[in-house]
Amino acid sequence: MARSDRLSALMLALKRPGPHRAEALARDLGVTVRTIYRDIADLSAAGVPVEGTRGVGYRITATVSLPPLHLTPEELETLQIGLAAVAQSADAEMARVAGRLSDRLDALLPEDGIAPRPIAAAARALPHLATLRQAIRARQKLKVDGRTMRPLRLDFWGRLWTLLAWDDARADFAELAVDSISEVEVLPSLFVDEPGKRATDRPPP
Repeated sequence: MARSDRLSALMLALKRPGPHRAEALARDLGVTVRTIYRDIADLSAAGVPVEGTRGVGYRITATVSLPPLHLTPEELETLQIGLAAVAQSADAEMARVAGRLSDRLDALLPEDGIAPRPIAAAARALPHLATLRQAIRARQKLKVDGRTMRPLRLDFWGRLWTLLAWDDARADFAELAVDSISEVEVLPSLFVDEPGKRATDRPPP
């Protein structure tokens, strides 16, 4: 078992009602008692609140604190997508926890002038994201709520995804909140980059 997998398994074991003796943990994980002592020391050094009592055993005593994380925009987007999906789960407790965690993420994000989107609204964007991304890569025209568009770019703003597109009928750029889109139809026609109709040609707001 890889060390990272072993540490994860050890944390899960310590979260179960305990305390847990080192000998039992070593037997369950297939390692030596000495390895358990070393792994518990590593978890404690990483901020995991492990409490040990001589002759009794070990247990995690409080909420686990993670070290500071530096996420890329893509990682943050993936995390929010996952939370939005879980928030729609039939498991009411998991849905509540996902909503609470998403709120905590929102509180940590820098202010950008955009009001936080309700997590239920963010979840409505999920069915369209894969289709929009594929169409952008393939330069495939779409019919979005009855309007023929050239999808150019997806932008992510916390819980809000917006689609930048060229609206053929209006001969102008359009920016849509993805969670407000009702229907997306992939059209057979492709488009090519044309001056004035590219994402980079859009005038600044």
